[in-house]
Amino acid sequence: MRHRLLAEPGTVVVKVGTNVLANAEGVLDRDRIASLAHQLHAVRERGWRVVLVSSGAIGAGVGKLNLGKRPTDLPHLQACAAIGQTALMQIYQECFAPHGILPAQILLTGGDFDNRARYLNVRNTILTLFEYQCLPIINENDTVSVAEIKFGDNDQLAAMVANLMQAKLLILLTNVDGLYSADPGIDPTATLLETVPAIDRSVTELAGATKSQLGTGGMRSKLKAARLATSAGGAVIMANGATDGILEAVFRGQSVGTLFLPQSDGVPAWKRWIGLTARPKGLLLIDAGAKNAVLQLGKSLLPVGVREVVGEFGKGDLVSICDATGAEIGRGLSNYSAVDAARLAGLNTQQIAELLGKVAYPELVHRDNLAVMK
Repeated sequence: MRHRLLAEPGTVVVKVGTNVLANAEGVLDRDRIASLAHQLHAVRERGWRVVLVSSGAIGAGVGKLNLGKRPTDLPHLQACAAIGQTALMQIYQECFAPHGILPAQILLTGGDFDNRARYLNVRNTILTLFEYQCLPIINENDTVSVAEIKFGDNDQLAAMVANLMQAKLLILLTNVDGLYSADPGIDPTATLLETVPAIDRSVTELAGATKSQLGTGGMRSKLKAARLATSAGGAVIMANGATDGILEAVFRGQSVGTLFLPQSDGVPAWKRWIGLTARPKGLLLIDAGAKNAVLQLGKSLLPVGVREVVGEFGKGDLVSICDATGAEIGRGLSNYSAVDAARLAGLNTQQIAELLGKVAYPELVHRDNLAVMK
């Protein structure tokens, strides 16, 4: 299975965590980064287009300032990011130079993925960097991103980048060997899962709520990222970035880490953005009839099937579509603002015409602008 996946080169997104790049005190490990650069060079030599999503800026700042541990308040986190990002990129430049590779820094925020024009601009920039044979290195712009530092992490960013680039493979390099059947620190019988066909509840329950000392993510975050990428048709491999030659082993098809299989044959780029990348600004609660029309019949969402409108959003904004239990069944672009959607909720086309005088859009969310959750 791994050999089939790796038989034809494509785009691969490699995410490396803070605890892979730095020691416990937050000091960047130059030898580890040099090894990573050597392995990424070998991957490129195989014909793969590589995007690196690298954590480490805040952790490096902690080390530069000799703080000993990661701060907890936002201003100090942002200061550490500002100091550490320059140190991180300097070492990357030095480590890639012997291989003739020019790294290119891209700092992103959540807004870059929510806005369609900015989203496409990021993609075009990366594609142009590929033309120049550069290696894009992506990180969150932690010095200005309030929500991303507080709640987000680079596991999610890596999955979103993988979807943006329609990557064939996402590799999550962390400080554990992969996903285990139980917590190996507690259960001596725990075994490494080599392959996960689908990320369902039984799989997510295997993840503990642990976080690393310098990083922000944990196993739950990595499974969430893996689910995001596999839902769009990509494969994910989670492996231990501290293991010597780990990427070389992955691309030889060896059974290292945990392989998460794709859940579809691929999702169109437009639907990837709607359903798997941009963040909804509002929510539509729908009845059973509308749920059946959307899920089973492949229909648009009409106002008559909407029971409640939640949040503040404008015409053209992304909204989440949920059933009566609150479970999300899809996402789409609303043809109406939240105020107008609330006025039209539960009304049929004739009633809307009587209320407004004309019907600009019969659909609240047109099928072409709707992505169904599987």
